[in-house]
Amino acid sequence: MAADMTRNCLQTFVDECRAAAGDQRTPADCVRAIVPLMQRLLPRVGSVLGTTHRRSDATHYARNAVLIEPTLSLYALVWLPGQWTPVHDHGSWGVVGIVEGVLFERAYLRPDALAGRDEGITMSEGGSVALSPGSVSSFVPNPDHIHVTGVPVDAAPALTLHLYGRNMESFHIYDLPAGTRKHVMVAHNES
Repeated sequence: MAADMTRNCLQTFVDECRAAAGDQRTPADCVRAIVPLMQRLLPRVGSVLGTTHRRSDATHYARNAVLIEPTLSLYALVWLPGQWTPVHDHGSWGVVGIVEGVLFERAYLRPDALAGRDEGITMSEGGSVALSPGSVSSFVPNPDHIHVTGVPVDAAPALTLHLYGRNMESFHIYDLPAGTRKHVMVAHNES
């Protein structure tokens, strides 16, 4: 019964997001249409996420796939204290909702003249935010949204939902001291 509730709640959310995104012309329009849907989902999703969506990994934040399609993917990410992403971009629009804990994010800014380059990249730090339960964040590509997210070592674990406008099987990771970026493929931890 709990699995059916989870499936129904998340499937309804995905169906609504698919319809909302399909009616939009730009990535910014997509996230504007989907943010209210994520806000509506967050108060009830914590009680319906199962153990497969809450899997953690002691060595790395865990990406637990909820849904993967060519034009939409949804993940439940579990962050243990001290776990951070590398500096990265997504190549897609995205909407992130905080279910439990606090997720920290630091943005990076790259001059437009360096867009699309893999070497000779210089960036400066942008703003930082701390996203609490119920918070929703969004981003669009072009310019790429480059950031690092995670949970400080002295903070509680966090559970977040990430909806992307594509199959997130790859993204770019940036090496700030070397001034480079590389395209990486990632495995899905499907549930």
